[in-house]
Amino acid sequence: MRRIRRLEEKIADILTVSKEIKCPVQLYIGQEAVAAGVCAVLKKDDYVFSNHRSHGHYLAKGGDMKELVAEVFTRATGCSGGRGGSMHLISPENGLLGSPAIVAGTIPLAVGTALASALRKEPKVSVVFFGDGAVDEGAFHESLNFASLRKLPVIFVCENNLYSTHMPIASCLADPEIYKKAKAYGMPGVRVDGNDCTAVLRAAKKAASRARGGKGPTLLECMTYRWRGHVGPNDDIDKGLRSRAELDAWIKRDPVKALGDYLLKNNLTTAKEKSRLDADIDQEIDDALAFARQSPSPDPSTLLENVFSRSSLRMKPDK
Repeated sequence: MRRIRRLEEKIADILTVSKEIKCPVQLYIGQEAVAAGVCAVLKKDDYVFSNHRSHGHYLAKGGDMKELVAEVFTRATGCSGGRGGSMHLISPENGLLGSPAIVAGTIPLAVGTALASALRKEPKVSVVFFGDGAVDEGAFHESLNFASLRKLPVIFVCENNLYSTHMPIASCLADPEIYKKAKAYGMPGVRVDGNDCTAVLRAAKKAASRARGGKGPTLLECMTYRWRGHVGPNDDIDKGLRSRAELDAWIKRDPVKALGDYLLKNNLTTAKEKSRLDADIDQEIDDALAFARQSPSPDPSTLLENVFSRSSLRMKPDK
């Protein structure tokens, strides 16, 4: 969680003071407990699908920080070759199979990998992270129905940060209690405090055990809050979308600080260990930034690579 937080804060600083980063960036600050809690119960070869706010999921599943930062800088050494930017991360060697900007776009893909695992009789779990805005989409409902029908090993993780882009969830959904929608599809629906990493971990562990045991999918609704704007480093208060009082109330419930305090209180770490961890993370971030800044941009001559197959380029148009 501290790796995610400190890297995102560094990226926010860069976005504020310089023009080094050209692509849109959706920061994960405030939601770290969800990615960390869920991915802590997964195995390396379990599948994870992310969304447009993808940095936290990428790091929590084991993605390489240097390749992440290089991708945000749109450099050729990035995890997507500098072609995707912040919203399009991938780390197949760690089970993270993609993160698109299309709302709800990866929900059916996670159902697809879960179906493949079931057919191959592989003990793998598929997890898909999505926001509350994705619940509006037909793909969400169709995916839950099919996954439950086939008892597929998939966990649907809704990160409910109360805003669908710039619209409060109460203005989008007739019933804003998303976890209740699971009942219509015959699967467990669980709402947890998404700022409590231990609560997320316990719920995810139970859902993963259910999935591996052939009992089917689970919908987890993790209540959380993004500190920064929908896009970029600002807080969106100037746009009249939310109040300073609301943001401050959620900042007081900082998930990173809460877990740190819990570990210290229960003698699971020390202040000295915490300081050493932060120093190691800061060095890792500095190394990743240096790697990205020294890396080349993609060669323009490769623009059409990985866009169409060679055979499709040779196809003749119909007369």
